[in-house]
Amino acid sequence: MFYHDRQLQYKVRVEKPNPEFAKLLQQAIGGVEGEIRVCLQYLFQAWNSRGPQKYRDMLLETGTEEISHIEMLATAVALNLEGASTALKEKMAASNPLVESVLGGKDPRHILSAGLGAMAADSNGVPFNGSWIVSSGNIAADMHANVYAEATGRVLATRLWEMTDDPGMKDMLSFLIARDTMHQNQWMAVLEDLGNVHPIPNSFPQSQENQQFNYTFVSTNINQEPSPHTRWTEGPSVDGKGTFTFMHAEPMGGMPDLSKPDPLTHAQTEQMVGREIPMADKSFIEKAKDVISGK
Repeated sequence: MFYHDRQLQYKVRVEKPNPEFAKLLQQAIGGVEGEIRVCLQYLFQAWNSRGPQKYRDMLLETGTEEISHIEMLATAVALNLEGASTALKEKMAASNPLVESVLGGKDPRHILSAGLGAMAADSNGVPFNGSWIVSSGNIAADMHANVYAEATGRVLATRLWEMTDDPGMKDMLSFLIARDTMHQNQWMAVLEDLGNVHPIPNSFPQSQENQQFNYTFVSTNINQEPSPHTRWTEGPSVDGKGTFTFMHAEPMGGMPDLSKPDPLTHAQTEQMVGREIPMADKSFIEKAKDVISGK
């Protein structure tokens, strides 16, 4: 269950509306580095959480806080768009106002589609993409993904901070930057709390790994240069469970050997060569047709 408060988490004020900056702020809402992404990422991780309740609780609280950040940014977009419709009307008296508006850095959809409001889209107007959300079911893997999400989000927020001279926008962004600092540290604290999590997943027995390659840097440099003697080519591994070594890549797998095409895939006649494989009762295509038809 979720509740809401009519008041913003932190004050949002705009001294001089700027439609161009409203478009830039969209990246912090619906871009790959934006607040919709981290909000849904943390919430899905929480909803899918198995194990100690403390991790689920923390993810729920932080995911819910991120809703507040979307609210702040949407408010900032709306405030920056105030007066934009009048400006657009003035441009309509010019030669080609729509093109001029786009080239000038404004997004016409802020008026045409959102009525001077924010959208669930990035700064180019591309809708938010749910495939960016990481919720693997492995808490250590998810925490690394969360550090990355907060790091790129903080980079974006600092760039936005540099792009505005509006004191209110700088103040709001300074708050969001501070929260990104906390959340980066928060996810790293979870990794510390978990102990030695690497390699992820640590539940898989390393005895089943190929021992020749699990801590070996494989150089694909065609010049076959010697080891550069770096941290990742020699010495103890970061997880403390092996020793880094160096080797030059070499082909060990032989040539691929595929069977000739299934006649029902209708490759060219000239392709119908190669080894025969024992066919099951039905070909792959026939089985696919059965699945699609629900047989």
